[in-house]
Amino acid sequence: MEIVRTTSDNKVFRNLVNALDEDLNIRNGDIQRQYDQYNKIDNIKHAIVIYAEGKPVGCGCFKKFNEGAVEIKRMFVFPEMRGRQLAARMLQELEKWAAEEGFTASVLETGRRQVEAHRLYERAGYLLTENYGQYVGMEDSICYRKELK
Repeated sequence: MEIVRTTSDNKVFRNLVNALDEDLNIRNGDIQRQYDQYNKIDNIKHAIVIYAEGKPVGCGCFKKFNEGAVEIKRMFVFPEMRGRQLAARMLQELEKWAAEEGFTASVLETGRRQVEAHRLYERAGYLLTENYGQYVGMEDSICYRKELK
């Protein structure tokens, strides 16, 4: 297993994000369209790709949320690779990178139907928080926050 730090200009990262979008469209149907505008990856300076056996199998990124916090975005692992703690490792790497950049907290949004994501974030120490920003009033969104060490 190898995690590579990169940017949103990376073609492998972009291909993985496309796979994530396909997965979300299948899961969420028409509801997903309202979220597409919030999931743009242009100019993301902090992205990662995780490789298993030399093949890219997952991705994630973060962007500045406010002066002290980042927002974790575009977390994805191919379905056949789930259950191997790859997402947990990616999340740890993103948190570590954010802390290295001087951030002290992390926020994120996930879909109500993504129960496996809820478990991942709660096991990693994230706490439910009020829906923030564009997610206020969106019933299909669940938001989390964690203080980084």
